[in-house]
Amino acid sequence: MFARKGGAWLGLRRMRRLRATQKASRHVAPCRAAGVGGGEGGNRRDAFLDTPVPVASYIQMTRMASPVVSIFASGDYDAQVRRGIEVLRGGGVAVLPTETVYGAAAAIAHPDGRRRLSALRGEGGRPFTVHLAHPSDSEQYLAEVGDYARRIVRKLWPGPVALVFDVPEARRKDVAKRWNVAEGDLFDSNEITLRCPDHIVASDIIGGVDGPVALARSGAPSAGWSPQELAEDLGDKADVIFDAGPTRYSKPSTIIKVGSENYEILRQGVYDERIIDRLLRTTILFVCSGNTCRSPMAEGIARHVLAQKLGVSEGELEKKGINVISAGSFAMPGARATPQGVEALRGMGIDLSHHRSRPLTVELIHQADMIFTMSRNHALAVTALVPAAREKVATLDPSGDIEDPIGGDTALYRDLAGRLQTLIERRLQEKTLP
Repeated sequence: MFARKGGAWLGLRRMRRLRATQKASRHVAPCRAAGVGGGEGGNRRDAFLDTPVPVASYIQMTRMASPVVSIFASGDYDAQVRRGIEVLRGGGVAVLPTETVYGAAAAIAHPDGRRRLSALRGEGGRPFTVHLAHPSDSEQYLAEVGDYARRIVRKLWPGPVALVFDVPEARRKDVAKRWNVAEGDLFDSNEITLRCPDHIVASDIIGGVDGPVALARSGAPSAGWSPQELAEDLGDKADVIFDAGPTRYSKPSTIIKVGSENYEILRQGVYDERIIDRLLRTTILFVCSGNTCRSPMAEGIARHVLAQKLGVSEGELEKKGINVISAGSFAMPGARATPQGVEALRGMGIDLSHHRSRPLTVELIHQADMIFTMSRNHALAVTALVPAAREKVATLDPSGDIEDPIGGDTALYRDLAGRLQTLIERRLQEKTLP
């Protein structure tokens, strides 16, 4: 959550400062012995600069920058996570990566952490934005929420979105009392802002701290951020900076006010209204390897089944808030469905001729409410990209893998289509569409 400050001159400036510090350690003591400068505690003359420097100012000038740790290259990720947790538990400040920008984090239930983060933020009176390790942690700060709010949490978290909730007075008092903080540290009138970042480092460190953790951004976000420049900017205001490389988006999160049946964008960031509306739909995702036979056939059959169930045409499903899609874990974009698959579904009244393949992505996985895969390996491919998706992934056939029919004739594809229809109808009966 920090900005790039300049060019290569920052590194040069830091080198000069370090050299000055080294020279000072060699010359200050001899100067004192020779009686250079004033009396005890007064101004002394730096021998190599030949200028008077007050002792307190000299210490401030030569303070070291915040230490930078390349957490994924450190050789012991778990040890560095424990280090970050201990820094926050002790009232310190640690700079953490998120999927949007980097931020200075502190445990605001600790008086030192709260004081230091407030000073770094440089803005008095505003409540902190509490960052969560897991979406379910929001229950520690909210009262009972409705179905719409639960859906927004489930669909948008973890992700680049901060959510603003109304909290009743009694609940606000209970939360503030539990963590021994002022209501104004967490709540802006009757509202609280919560964020659940989609980054393993932030989640692992925040999850190890008991109590609210807030992150604050200093300066404007920048795709050109470097840890050395951030260390130079912060000086000794942070105890450690965890460098996890460039952030995924390099721009701020979107801030959304959650209502009982709708939402309002308070600040547009990574997500705009179009993306949010798409994410809030009920989405069913089918996954195979190349997205040219099994998964697009399942997609077409599922659309057909759902349309019949709801009494609408397949083209009207999206108006009902239902989206059925497919993807391939090894797919190249733009390939057509196999001719045998198109022919097999034509006999069922389903048109697959307009299908074009697409690869499985993190965004598609987040978008999906249910993910049905053709094999266990495809399920592993999903959770490898998004571990948090484990609870919504299942093989379409619980009894085993659905073999790839590629190279088979139309009769084989017709058999596959019949099997897929039976499995899809069974799965949809098990699931309640959100």
